[in-house]
Amino acid sequence: MYKTFNLNTKSRNEMVDITSEVKNALKELNADNGIATIYCRHTTGGITINENADPSVQHDIIEFLNKLVPANQSYFKHMEGNADSHVKSSIIGTSEQVIIEEGKPVLGRWQGIFFTEFDGPRNRKVHVKFSSD
Repeated sequence: MYKTFNLNTKSRNEMVDITSEVKNALKELNADNGIATIYCRHTTGGITINENADPSVQHDIIEFLNKLVPANQSYFKHMEGNADSHVKSSIIGTSEQVIIEEGKPVLGRWQGIFFTEFDGPRNRKVHVKFSSD
């Protein structure tokens, strides 16, 4: 069984801290000890774990990806104008797995779980699947 929550993004490119939503989903799933998979089924978004204490880290990640994969390049064959979004999503990936102990994600002191938006603003869905030990 898994839980799904909705997320409304506000910008074309952004990182949204979803740690609280993941914790709530784990609580609803009566998670104890095991593994959680956090997954998005979107081709222009992703899931990652990174620092959530300093927002400049998220800014730096987005800026780097925008420079690495700029929008609207003539070499892109995808004609919808969001080819860069698909490439960025492939770089970040669409899921993360986290160890769950006593119902809570085992994260480092400064770590958070993020949805990465590359073609917003949009209404997105994130799935949390818990597998017990």
